[in-house]
Amino acid sequence: MRGTHRDVPAVGRAVLHALELALEDLKKWTSDLTDAEIRSQPFGLMPVARHLRHIARSTDRILTYAEGGQLSDERLKALKAEDRGEESLGALFAEIEASFRNAAERIRARALSDLEAHRSIGRKQLPASAGGALIHVADHTQRHVGQVVTTAKVLKALRGAAG
Repeated sequence: MRGTHRDVPAVGRAVLHALELALEDLKKWTSDLTDAEIRSQPFGLMPVARHLRHIARSTDRILTYAEGGQLSDERLKALKAEDRGEESLGALFAEIEASFRNAAERIRARALSDLEAHRSIGRKQLPASAGGALIHVADHTQRHVGQVVTTAKVLKALRGAAG
């Protein structure tokens, strides 16, 4: 509803808007978290850092499927290492921003293609469509953003409880 990306068909435009909203929400809710907080696991929740890393890297992987590709050995190794890392909040945001810039170019390129084209996802070769994979970029990202927001709220509430 922003009136932007009017040159992109509806599906691609919606995905672009979802990524923009995701970045805004992530910045809003994490901007004052410390690097120690983003690595912590309050009440066993997945760390904010892990979600941020996953958002950036999964966007690339899902778009690879939307484009009709499969994951390279390099991408699979990166996936396995995704839960490890000591990056700062700034470094994680730099990775997300770079990922989303790259994604925007790829989404624009896919938006005019046949969105009903068959795609196979993952090692199990799950059936999907190009459009379904594009839409999954948006909904998968938003799910993790929701988890980041929830965890950030818990972390901020714990600050108050500690004082």
